[in-house]
Amino acid sequence: MVRIHNLSFGYSRKQAPLFENLQLSMSRGHIYGLLGKNGAGKSTLLKNMVGLVFPQAGSCLINGQPAAKRLPSVLEDLYFLPEEIHVPALTAAQFVANTADFYPRFDHRQLADFLQEFEVPAHAVLDKMSFGQQKKFMIAFGLATNTSLVVMDEPTNGLDIPSKVQFRKIMASALTEERCLIISTHQVRDLDSLIDTVVILHNREIVLNQELDQLADRLTFATVREGQEDEVLYAEESVRGRQAILPNTTGTYSRVDMELLFNAVIGGESSIINFLKQPVYEQSI
Repeated sequence: MVRIHNLSFGYSRKQAPLFENLQLSMSRGHIYGLLGKNGAGKSTLLKNMVGLVFPQAGSCLINGQPAAKRLPSVLEDLYFLPEEIHVPALTAAQFVANTADFYPRFDHRQLADFLQEFEVPAHAVLDKMSFGQQKKFMIAFGLATNTSLVVMDEPTNGLDIPSKVQFRKIMASALTEERCLIISTHQVRDLDSLIDTVVILHNREIVLNQELDQLADRLTFATVREGQEDEVLYAEESVRGRQAILPNTTGTYSRVDMELLFNAVIGGESSIINFLKQPVYEQSI
């Protein structure tokens, strides 16, 4: 679906590049969570994916076509929601009437269901809505396009807690085997229980791109006590005690704590990444 090969990009050749020889592959049937600290380049990476900025070297392909060419056949099967949105002075219904025809698989019934779930009125004027309501409308519209690729940059910014719950429910319902959903955030918990694959951008490279089920097979997330730390790969104190990541030596499933994993990866700890790079048989020796 999305193939990035040896991508290098910077906004100015006088400054250090944001990415150098970046590699990334994303496939249909997955909800990817793109994580990274503020300033890591998540938004820029997404803009490279959808052809809004152009790599200095390397390539970014969508279904084998260069994203930078912005071909109609690619655009009609792609929906991008930027972090900052600017809506026209139209009602939701007028916006749909003017825009939906650009997407051959747009589903009006589906949009109505999403808006009802989000509690967004279909006849309100968009630019008179609160920012959160505007964001929810654009999310609902994007999912109703039924494009194969949906890319959303910080979609939960501006949403209150109930709306974030609605967002996770709607996003999960919109995934099919033919769609690839990519969501960026620096609020790790906003994607908790939603994504199936975590991608972490750090220090100008993709340091992790792995399905949560695979991570759960390799790692155990648990509370540890003193004397149990010989095998700990990463740990930090919390109100629940010392939370740790350890090798999964028993084959027992534990829920992936994405915030703990993210902190381990970006905190300068190489133990997690080095461990995951090892073949499984080496970890059992």
